[in-house]
Amino acid sequence: MLRNFRVLSLIGFLGCAVAMAFALWLEHAQGLEPCPMCVFQRIAMIATGVIFLLAAVHGPTGVGRRVYGALALISAGAGAGIAGRHVWLQNLPEDQIPACGPTLDFLVDALPLWEVLTTVLRGDGNCAVIDWTWMGFSLPQLTLAGFLALMAWSLLTIALTLRPDDSF
Repeated sequence: MLRNFRVLSLIGFLGCAVAMAFALWLEHAQGLEPCPMCVFQRIAMIATGVIFLLAAVHGPTGVGRRVYGALALISAGAGAGIAGRHVWLQNLPEDQIPACGPTLDFLVDALPLWEVLTTVLRGDGNCAVIDWTWMGFSLPQLTLAGFLALMAWSLLTIALTLRPDDSF
């Protein structure tokens, strides 16, 4: 069963779905408003989940498995990069934290897409606030760990399902 590409891809999708369900529970049931970097991490999590779901439904062989695995690795890697930047912002000394910026809605309405991306990825004081922890880990730290696990899972999915006769 652990060598079945569809099952492994479905497990990857379920991991992303659980992460998103938890994020939505924190937002809607616990009242935590996501900062712009959190929204970008959600986009990366959704993209990774969609790739895993498409891989599970499609069930490719050979090169197709590598393509889906690489796409999942890239999207999870992008999420890990954003989460890593978020963790870095949260660990800055207080005097080095950037000032709080406008909301993501305002940025999208007022700026071109490229400027929105660079502004959000630069981060601001809103993203430096730690308003939820579990066992001493902030939400961006847990999200970073989740993305790193998804990166490893995408590599494992490729490695466990390759056959000696598969050609690149």
